[in-house]
This record gives sequence, C-alpha cells and structure tokens, in this order.
Amino acid sequence: MSEPAFSDAVLAWYDQHGRSDLPWQHPRTPYRVWVSEIMLQQTQVSTVIGYFDRFMAAFPDVHALAAADTDQVLHLWTGLGYYARARNLHKAARQLVAEHGGEFPATVEEVAELPGIGRSTAGAILAQSRGVRAPILDGNVKRVLARLHAVPGWPGKKPVEKRLWELAEQHTPTRRLADYTQAVMDLGATLCARRPDCPRCPVATLCQARADGNPQDYPGRKPAKQKPVRQTRMLILRNRDGQVWLEPRPPSGIWGGLWCFPQLDGDEPEQHALQARGLSVRDTESLTPFRHTFSHFHLDIQPRLLRVDSTGRDLHDADGRWVSPADPGELGLAAPVKKLLDRLDSPRQRGLL
Repeated sequence: MSEPAFSDAVLAWYDQHGRSDLPWQHPRTPYRVWVSEIMLQQTQVSTVIGYFDRFMAAFPDVHALAAADTDQVLHLWTGLGYYARARNLHKAARQLVAEHGGEFPATVEEVAELPGIGRSTAGAILAQSRGVRAPILDGNVKRVLARLHAVPGWPGKKPVEKRLWELAEQHTPTRRLADYTQAVMDLGATLCARRPDCPRCPVATLCQARADGNPQDYPGRKPAKQKPVRQTRMLILRNRDGQVWLEPRPPSGIWGGLWCFPQLDGDEPEQHALQARGLSVRDTESLTPFRHTFSHFHLDIQPRLLRVDSTGRDLHDADGRWVSPADPGELGLAAPVKKLLDRLDSPRQRGLL
C-alpha cells in the first residue's frame, strides 16, 4: 500500500463528509484546539461542544484560564468527568504564561512536556493549529491503523503501540496537515468505529482486516480484569434552612479539588464526623444507595441524610460551606454529589426538612 493512497483517500472523503464546522475549528488557534483535544479525551464530540462553548466564553484565551481560580475551572468541567484533565489544563495554562508568555512551544517534544499533554495530543494541537507535520495516535486512529494493517494485539502493549506509531508516521502526509489530522480522527469516530461500516469506508479496498474478513477483531482487546468494589458513606449534613454542607476534596486523588459531602470510607462512627464539625444531629435517614463507576473500580455509595443543628464552631470557613441544593454556586462538583443535590431538591425531600 502506498502512503499517499491512504491519505489522499481520507482527505477526499473528508472534503465530502468530514466535520468542518466544529467550534474549535473557527478559529483554529493552538489554545482552542488544545482545550478541545483535552475535552475530547474519553468524551464524544456531541457532548463536548456545549462545554467547549461555555469554557471559551469564560476563558477566551490562555491568560484568562491561567488567572482563573481552580473552582471556576472545575465548575465549568462539572459533568465531563475525568477531572484530572481540568486540573492539568489549568496547571498547563499557568505554565504557558509563566514560561512561554502564553504562546505554545513550536515542537511536539516541548508541547508534550506540559501537564496532561502526551505525544499524540501535542501532535494534534500543532498539526491542526499550525500545520506542523506531526503524526497522532488517539484511540480512533489506533483502531483505523490496526485494521488497515491487521496489526494484532492490544495497543496498550508497548510493541503494538510502537508499531502503530510507525504506521501513523508513515501515513501522515506533507500537505493539508490540519485537515488530515481531523479527517483520520473523524474516520475512526464514524465509519471505522467499534462496529465498522466497511461499505462506506473510503479506504476499504486498502484495508487488510476487511480483506481477511475480520475487521471487528482489531484492535486487540485489553485483557479482562474484574474491577474491585469499594464502599463509602456520603454524609449529607442538612441544616434547618435546608442547606447542605460541602467540602473541597484534596487537590489530588479521586475527585481532586472538587466539592463533595463528607465521606466515611471505613467503620468510623458518624458521630465522630459530626463532633469534628461542631454539629449535633436531630435525626437521620438512609437514602437509596447507588454505584458510581470509575475506569479502575466501582464505588458503592450509601447516602446518609443527617438533619443537624450547629452547636460548635462556625462552619463558614475555608474548609467548606453551606449551600442550597437548588443553587450550590459556581463550584466543581463530583457527579454523585450533583446527582444527590438534584435528588435533595425534589419536592418530596423539600417537604421533609
């Protein structure tokens, strides 16, 4: 297979069917492309568009993002998940301003040194915004190339990944780099998805997996591993005004920097948590438990509604704040916390204050 045959076919398809009206394409600045690429990790385009527009309205350039409070950034990320992306985005913005005057470096190697940016994302940023010839290898492109060349094995294994990078380099053209980068990602996201639409694929005649009759076997699957299950109790401390108490999580780890209800992960009595916060409880209620799934484990959550009176130190300090379930303010919220706040704002719960 000739390399131009692949890129020419992909570009011709893109000219007819590709996505050319995405908000980060107009204008295609390094900053806008960067934010979109980070948001698109593990997230579909249709979900990202609204978040991207709101993020750009709040932080139109890297200087505005660097100057923002972490809570502002996490608030606008609430619902997108994988919050380490937002924390790294914020950290990288501050590094760009402090070390590069707000300008993106010129090479893939330099861009890849920024927090949260790897080789593929760095290549996508520079190729799309500056026309730099830089191969990319996100999940969609891995799938396209693994099928195109019938590359066996799971891409998470170094030898397989190394081979796919060689193929990505081999097929990256020397012209229309921005369009090609978007085109090959679009191909993997649409026609060469998990269930391939081979009859409509512009490179079907070049595809070895299709010729072999088993494109669905590529790329190889990650070895199955059962996710462990953890348990936690979320203490919903609710005062007589109907407000609930939220606290910021530590900056790293699960839900790092997000605002959450106090949690008890072991056998610690709830009374200890109340005493530590200077509160006395009027009555308690167990709400319906539910499961929240992370990439590497399940978390079974038992919400406990504790109606409290303030008897000790003033809780209005840097360790947390009372908020209204209906309007918690511009805080970054973990998805289960947002879910519980919505539940607390229901007519039934409002009537049980």
